[in-house]
Amino acid sequence: MSRLLNKVAVVTASTEGIGFAIAKQLCEDGAKVAVSSRKESNVNNALKKLEKFVDGGTCIGVPCHVGKTSDRVSLIDKTVQQFGKIDILVSNAAVNPTFGPLLNTDENSFEKMLDINIKSAFMLVKEVFPHMNNGGAICFVSSIAGFHPLPLIGAYSVTKTALLGLTKALASELAPSIRVNCIAPGIIDTKFSTALTTNELVSSQALSQIPIGRFGQPEDCAPLVSFLCSDEARYITGETVIVSGGMPSRL
Repeated sequence: MSRLLNKVAVVTASTEGIGFAIAKQLCEDGAKVAVSSRKESNVNNALKKLEKFVDGGTCIGVPCHVGKTSDRVSLIDKTVQQFGKIDILVSNAAVNPTFGPLLNTDENSFEKMLDINIKSAFMLVKEVFPHMNNGGAICFVSSIAGFHPLPLIGAYSVTKTALLGLTKALASELAPSIRVNCIAPGIIDTKFSTALTTNELVSSQALSQIPIGRFGQPEDCAPLVSFLCSDEARYITGETVIVSGGMPSRL
């Protein structure tokens, strides 16, 4: 497909899991993509995997800790230097350093989640905005937990709820030149969700809530992001689309 031909995309936390699947899909759909992660070794490994999906010079990698201003600016500047513009931002980075009752969440863990899961997403938009042309698209990666908080990850769930509001607020403010949407994955089988997918009891209980009968794969999320960032979705903004296999979320 070539729905994203001549588009330039930045995808954060894109060397594995959902982020990598999104970067791969965008590449396959014709975009020039900047992948990023905190560790340079992970970035290099991701680029090697992506080589077979892109032609030479259409994919770059930039180490980036989204919680650091200098790293975010470097990611954006190097992308513009290489490709001349940015059309798409996919904000995927998130952390969840604690498990347990919400009121047991310590201050440092809560601040870290606020910083990475919400603040960095907002700051990335502010920093990328001057480089976006008319027709740009932004996509946040939230979670089913943003609609229906999951047990033992209450604080993480709250930060993901905040992304739903950020999507609505930015969509209104940046229209009509830039569209802002969001996806809310359910339980996706990645390293990030290992605690949910590998424990037999927890896994069985979680699966009982998924009508499709399996955990999601990163590739289940990627085509939707590509669509939302393409001209095919030119009349869609301010929306959050759930990718959960039918898990309870909303009417």
